[in-house]
This record gives sequence, structure tokens and C-alpha cells, in this order.
Amino acid sequence: MELRISVEWGAFYQKLQPYGWTYVNIDDGWQAADRLADGVLPANEKFSDIEGLSAYIHSLGLKFGIYSSPGPTTCGSYLGSYRFERLDAETWAKWGVDYLKYDHCGYMDVQKNTEESTIQEPYIVMRNALDEVKRDIVYCVGYGAPNVWNWGKEAGGDLWRTTRDITDEWNVVTAIGCFQDVCARATAPGYYNDPDMLVVGKLGKAWRNEVQESALTPDEQYAHISLWCLLSAPLLIGCDMASLDDFTLNLLTNSEVIAVNQDPLVSPAVKIPVENGQIWYKKLCDGSWAIGLFQMDPYFVLWNQDEAEKIQTVNYDLKLNLKQMGLSGKVLIRDLWRQKDIGIYDGEYTAEVPYHGVQLIKVIPLP
Repeated sequence: MELRISVEWGAFYQKLQPYGWTYVNIDDGWQAADRLADGVLPANEKFSDIEGLSAYIHSLGLKFGIYSSPGPTTCGSYLGSYRFERLDAETWAKWGVDYLKYDHCGYMDVQKNTEESTIQEPYIVMRNALDEVKRDIVYCVGYGAPNVWNWGKEAGGDLWRTTRDITDEWNVVTAIGCFQDVCARATAPGYYNDPDMLVVGKLGKAWRNEVQESALTPDEQYAHISLWCLLSAPLLIGCDMASLDDFTLNLLTNSEVIAVNQDPLVSPAVKIPVENGQIWYKKLCDGSWAIGLFQMDPYFVLWNQDEAEKIQTVNYDLKLNLKQMGLSGKVLIRDLWRQKDIGIYDGEYTAEVPYHGVQLIKVIPLP
């Protein structure tokens, strides 16, 4: 899991680190305008002591992540790593980097065709460069590489971005999240589909000119995090850490919900369209099941927010057929957000789910 922050290190460390939030990643824009005479790409004036920054992050028990592209330039038109892969890897190892996000964008200017093998090539080059330095660096095959779940593991990726950039609009969150069943089978221990960051809490300048509340309602934020946890998705905090409020903090520090995301079985999530919603589930390592009952369109996703807002805002009952999942006999059902047992059921369970909301449950087979 990743923290994206700029201030109040001690405060977020004390509140979030015990729940597994580990990485502090800087994204595009850290690069100087030019490489040095020896080819090294230094940081710009915003990161005047990047080695000191890395050392400070490590002193808190956290890890440090950085960003680049296989192209001559990055998505933000900064310098990329094209033809400097080994030197950049050596530089990052010297700085104490633990994580690399490697976005495809700039490579499109130099790639000879759009064949999958061609797109894969520069990622293998960087994987080899990372393997040659004396540091363990987690490797994210980044944004813009098509069908990456088919080849990201072969290219040496530990995780890979599966979609376009997310925004804090319900129809975009669901269009991204509900598509993940297409690539779910690529999920396995040590290999993860990345549907982009969490757009909860107060969002900063990555989305708008000033810090403002996420456009997602509270129920939509519960649903957003629940689905990402069921997907075993890398969890990246996208909110402004200096504006972290109690509601957002509670979203990010529910140990039972996080346990679903971090379950070591990393079982691929399965989607079942039902009347008035979708049910997503995955098996957990202790033999139980994590299940999300989502009030959303069963089959369709809407990229157009105006069309999405025409849907009536009502609660619906969603029915879970336990036998359809192979669960026969009595089960104990526990509400994970509320951290309390709901009761014992046999065969079927029905929950009233709020508009654009979720009930995230754990189903425990009983002897």
C-alpha cells in the first residue's frame, strides 16, 4: 500500500503505518530539466535533497517510491529513462528507492509498431536494469500499456496499471472497478492488477486547483474501497494528507477491511450481476469468503456523468445465493465495515444496500 504525501510526516506515520501503509511515492515532476554530463538525471529544485528525503522516509520505517517512463519523456513531458535505463536504475538504488512506477506514455514516440511484444520490450529492458543493481525495487508496469495483464508478469512487473487515470466521479470509479473481472485471473501472490489510486477524502492539486472534498458520496467511498480490497488491488492514498479528517482516516484504518485486501491467498475476485446490483467475492486463506453486495448497474458502466445522474437514488435489496458459490449449510455472516456479526444464515442472504453503496461481509462456513 502507498501513501502520497508532502507534509506532516509524523502524524500520518503514527496513524496509518500500523495498518500497513508503507510506501511514500513521488510521481511525475521530480526530474531536472537536463541530465548531467555523465548522464545522471538529478532531481529538480522541488527535491533539492532527494537522498536526504529518502533517508528520512526510511527512518520512519517506510519505503520510498519514484516515477519514470521507458520513453524519452514522461506523461508530464519530463525526462524519461529511454537509453539511460541502467544508469537511472543505479541512481535510484543509490538514492534508496524501493518502488518504481514506469508509465508507458512517452515511449509511443519511439516504438516501431503497436504489437504487444514491441510494447513489452522496454519494460523488460528496465526489469533487467533493476535486477543488475544491488537493491530490491518493486516494479509497476505503468499507465498506458494496453492489455498489460496479459504480459506484465512476463515483463518482470510486480504490478501493472490496468486502466485510464481515475477521477472522483462515481461512473468513472465503477467503469474502472467493474471492468477488473476481465483481468482478475492475472492476480496471484506477488502479482497484482492496479486499477489506480483511491479517490476518497479531500483531494488536492492532482485533480483541481485547490483542496476539495471528493465528489464521491460517503456511501460511494465505502463502495470504492470495498471493491478495491476485494480485487486485491494495490491501495494508493490519493487524498491530501494535511487535510486528513476522521471519516477518511476511519475508511483507511479498518483492520478487517484491509485484511480482505491483504489476504495472502490473493484469490482472483469474481463478479456476479444480480437484480439491482453486482456481487463480488473472493475466497480467503482461512477458508471463509469476502463478499461485497454493491448497489450499481448490473451490466453497464457509464462514462458520462450526466447520464449517470439520471438514475433514481433509492435503496435496493440485494440477494446473495450462497449455494451458487458452493456454500451449503449454515454460515456466520459478519459486517466488516461495522466489525460486528450479523447472524447465521443457510442458503440465502438479503441485504438492503444504499444508493451507490455496499455491504461488505465475511461469510464463515460453520461445522
